[in-house]
Amino acid sequence: MLPAHPDSRPGGTVRALALACHPLPTLGVTSISAGLAALAGLGFGRGALFTLAVMAGQLSIGWSNDWIDAARDQAVGRPDKPVARGVIPPGRVRAAAIVALVAAAALSMSLGWRAGLAALTLVGAGWLYNLGLKATVASWVPYAIGFGSLPAAATLALPGRPWPAWWAMTAGALLGVAAHAANVLPDLRSDQATGVRGFWHVLGGRATAIGGPVVLFAASLVVLLGPGAPHVWTWIALAVIVGLAGTGVAVGLRSPNSRLLFLATVALAGADLVLFARSGSRLTA
Repeated sequence: MLPAHPDSRPGGTVRALALACHPLPTLGVTSISAGLAALAGLGFGRGALFTLAVMAGQLSIGWSNDWIDAARDQAVGRPDKPVARGVIPPGRVRAAAIVALVAAAALSMSLGWRAGLAALTLVGAGWLYNLGLKATVASWVPYAIGFGSLPAAATLALPGRPWPAWWAMTAGALLGVAAHAANVLPDLRSDQATGVRGFWHVLGGRATAIGGPVVLFAASLVVLLGPGAPHVWTWIALAVIVGLAGTGVAVGLRSPNSRLLFLATVALAGADLVLFARSGSRLTA
């Protein structure tokens, strides 16, 4: 039984919903979608519509996660989960998740059915993860499929509905798998205590700590070499990427929970996004 002590302060429900939506991942994926819209060449109006569609989908995923996992989060005493702390009733978060899901579907399909289905693939993958795939060795699959479909959602919203280049979808899928590693690493012990045995859980903390930078490095190689013949800047970027990935792996081997590992991973992910931007003119096939 979850405690019931809703926040009665002005704005308490809004504050609780903001915390329950997984704000950092939601903001991160929304920002990436805005960048992809710009790289694909969507105009301001359609780019904003695309970004709002992705944001609504991410809100629905975050809220559904906290609603579905409320009892599990309470069992391990998660202080960062408003539903588990009883600050907001699970039913209210469930309602928010469903409203956001409906909004995501409407906004996505307004881009055209092809782009809409690609955008909703990310949403569906997130919900499937929350509904049970997170506890299986296939937990990486929703991340790979969801993030891999995001470049397609952006380019299919263009006139002529072109598909993205193969390297864009491949890099997106790899970034998704790396994001999965970064997302579960802080919660490995609490997840295992409640029966969650996903892909990275089976491999263990140290493998997860080094796996994220390794997969990000693979994504970097795809973005660097996929668009075509390398240039001088390519080799300079490769040297930077090797240094960041090497730092991440070395720190992960010594101290999987190190703050330095987190910073190296964020820097590596940021470098990948810069590389994506550098290759933006060739985002379509």
